[in-house]
Amino acid sequence: MKSFTVTFHKEDDVDTMLVQKLTEQEFEQATIGGTRRFFELDTNVGFFVFFDGQDKDGDLNYLMLQYEEDNDDPQACYAFAIKDFYEFMTLYLQGVDDFPEDDEEDDSYGPIHHLAHLLFHVVEEGNSINLD
Repeated sequence: MKSFTVTFHKEDDVDTMLVQKLTEQEFEQATIGGTRRFFELDTNVGFFVFFDGQDKDGDLNYLMLQYEEDNDDPQACYAFAIKDFYEFMTLYLQGVDDFPEDDEEDDSYGPIHHLAHLLFHVVEEGNSINLD
C-alpha cells in the first residue's frame, strides 16, 4: 500500500486528500470480512465502484475500484479517509436527482460532473504510483 497526496484546483473547493493505492493482496485483506457496495459511476476516465470493506479486525476501509474500458479486472484500488469518501458519496447522491431523462440533454456542470473531475485528479496522481 502506497500513500499519495492529491491536490485539487482552488475552484474545486475540496481539501487536499491523502489516498492509498492498494495491491491485490492488500485489497483482499481489507475486504476479508465482507463488502458493501454503495454506488458506481461511469466516466470518461474509467468506471468506478465505491464500497466499504471490513478487514479481519472488523475495521472498515473506504474503497474505490477503477476499471478501464471492457476489462473485467480492476485497473486500481484506492482507499480513502472516511471524510473524503463521504465527500464523493455526497456529490453522487446530490447528482442522482439531477440526471436528465433519456430524451433530455443537460450540459450543465453538476455534482456528478464535479465528482468525475475529482476522480480524474485521483487517477492522474494514482497512475504515477508503482506498487511493485
